[in-house]
Amino acid sequence: MSDRDDKKRNEDDLAEIRSLIGDTDTGGFSLEDILAEYGSGKVPGRGAVPVPPKKEREPEGPDLPWPEAPRTSRREGKVVAFPGGQIQQPPDEEELPDEEELPDEEELPPDEASLPSEEPEEQLDGPAADKEVIPFPEEESVLSAFLKDLGKKADDYADHMFEEDEAIDHSEVRRLEKLIPGTDREEEPEEVPRSRRPRPQDPPPPDTDPQELARSYHKGLGGARLRVLAVFLLFALSLVQLLVPALGLVWLPPLDDLSIQRWIAVGLLAAGVLLAGDALVSAIGRAFHGRLGMDVLAALSCAATLADGAVLALHPSRGNQLPYSAVALAGLFFLLHGAYHKRCGLRLSCRTAAASATPYRVTLDEGKWNGLDTYTKWSGTQEGFGSQIQADDGAQRIFRRFCPLLLLGCLLLSLLTSVGIGQPEHLLWCLSATFTATSAFGGSLIYGRSFHKLARRLAQSGAALAGWPGISRSRRGDRVLITDTDLFPPGYVELNGVKVLGNFPMERVVAYTATLIRDSGSGLTKLFHDHLRALGGLMRNADHLCCYEGGGLSANIRGDQVLVGSAAFMNLMDIPLPQGLNVKSAVFCAINGELAGIFALSYSLHDTIFPALEELMREKIGPVLATRDFNLIPAMLHQRFKLAADKMDFPPVERRRELSDPEQPHSDVLTALLCREGLFPFAEAVTAAKRLRWATRLGAILCCAGSLLGLLLAAYLTSVSAYSSLSPLNLLVFMLTWLFPVWFLSGWVHRY
Repeated sequence: MSDRDDKKRNEDDLAEIRSLIGDTDTGGFSLEDILAEYGSGKVPGRGAVPVPPKKEREPEGPDLPWPEAPRTSRREGKVVAFPGGQIQQPPDEEELPDEEELPDEEELPPDEASLPSEEPEEQLDGPAADKEVIPFPEEESVLSAFLKDLGKKADDYADHMFEEDEAIDHSEVRRLEKLIPGTDREEEPEEVPRSRRPRPQDPPPPDTDPQELARSYHKGLGGARLRVLAVFLLFALSLVQLLVPALGLVWLPPLDDLSIQRWIAVGLLAAGVLLAGDALVSAIGRAFHGRLGMDVLAALSCAATLADGAVLALHPSRGNQLPYSAVALAGLFFLLHGAYHKRCGLRLSCRTAAASATPYRVTLDEGKWNGLDTYTKWSGTQEGFGSQIQADDGAQRIFRRFCPLLLLGCLLLSLLTSVGIGQPEHLLWCLSATFTATSAFGGSLIYGRSFHKLARRLAQSGAALAGWPGISRSRRGDRVLITDTDLFPPGYVELNGVKVLGNFPMERVVAYTATLIRDSGSGLTKLFHDHLRALGGLMRNADHLCCYEGGGLSANIRGDQVLVGSAAFMNLMDIPLPQGLNVKSAVFCAINGELAGIFALSYSLHDTIFPALEELMREKIGPVLATRDFNLIPAMLHQRFKLAADKMDFPPVERRRELSDPEQPHSDVLTALLCREGLFPFAEAVTAAKRLRWATRLGAILCCAGSLLGLLLAAYLTSVSAYSSLSPLNLLVFMLTWLFPVWFLSGWVHRY
């Protein structure tokens, strides 16, 4: 476009605007005055004064490619002068743009000709120099605004950084630190690593009433004990059959015949199988449901040994070797012995759980305190106990994954060491040797015997473990919540004396104190309630109850401001106390800023508190004091009773109330049921759960290791036809050797 065309177009535009202004009432202003007022690209003016940006109004029409300019209040005679002298008439007078300037289209690329300019206008000279020019508002970047705001805050902080320190009264700070006990703060929870997807769980057994379960476990218990003794007698006879030739002794005729000795061994084993028939049939039935364990391997060992003994008696071979009847009978004895112990433990636990209709439930709540799984005790019902107590134990769950591999190994190695080397006549011997060597003696003892001994100990303290689902979670149990009644059950806090001051009635002071203590949920509720009933008084209704870290409570009762707390709390609230007051533990009551009453208390610990705390700390379970009695602070417990308060966590008052709230949510998995008050049964159950889990896992691992080693040795010795090395007596010694650590664990787990 040429300069001549631009000039002609500008003249035409000026003519149109003059005609438009001529038709409109402008109040006596000429075009030159208007251009001088609002600025033009041609007329220079003086320096612009910045105006703070106003809030833009939302456009009512369709979206535009750039923000709509703000509208001015003066609607008559609006004229916008574009740089370069190009003045365009808007299509509608009501939608004229504001007095902001747009950049010259000739100075911008074609795509940016319509965008607003960000460059400042040049200074004006000439007639418009005495007129004010409104600059085009510049948009401030986000980074620039952030840095400017940050610099301003830094300057303000530098100006006032010493004012707070100068205003602190250091003597008051020392006073508060002395009166307010220190508390433990929770750490920021760490990012939990992504856990593996949980394995699918079997449907739980029906939740049968504990009393009914106790009766069902009691039925036939005496007969089961007699069968265990009978199988042990058969094992003793079979052992004598092995020891006589080993000691160089000889049998009297006709027992000196080897064939008769083999038939005797087969007969003893057959009698043992008949006595243990219910356990073996139950094991086979579990195997068909995918729950193969050591009892299934024991049943297969008995079957293979019976078949091998019968063939050996009919077709004498392998020298003077006897079948593995003694080893198989030993396995049956320990299988029945472990099942008997487990049944006795289940009966005891169910009978203890049924002793109370509203027992205390012990659960392990995830991340309850400081991100750690914490044991909590709360009042509830027996719900879930009957279902969990019938679930598979930890040893069975380990064997269920490992025994199928042992079974497959027995079959494959037996085929390889007999048929595979061209000796198919040795197949039954190989099967008998491998199955007998893999059926560990401690398979049922490791949990059954341990659980029975723990159940017998816990029954004396009024606790019952709720089966393996709760025991298995004890690995993550790191803390235990201790409340007022755990340390001082009812009867272990006594009221030594009451002193009422001023003109306050006795009943009013006791009622006010008892009301605040009741509303706070303190362990002193029963003590003050009984004292109030003895006076014939009634509880009041309190409003705006507050709990203080300094060890006290405040509330409004019928227009009176009531304070109840310790001596330190009264000093903190500037309530004057009597001179020479020497009360170690007391509850003070102040009404409307005046001391109204003093209640002297006597705390006494039960003898079981010290061993209970020692048990918990020995198992690395840290106590957390979730107390509501303002007198129970670590300093008091350490000074009065010499408890290891430094090893206890003491949360702030608001967290203590949350942790001891009876309405807080808990885990659905039950660890134990408690039928007695106090810390001792609580600590006994928690400690027993952790020890039983550890002993069961270790014992099951030992059984699996012994079974695997026995399988490999039996497969090797049968492949080389080492009859003398794999004799019944040598195999029995090997199996008993692997039983000793399991027997020791099951007898040690309850000794703590």
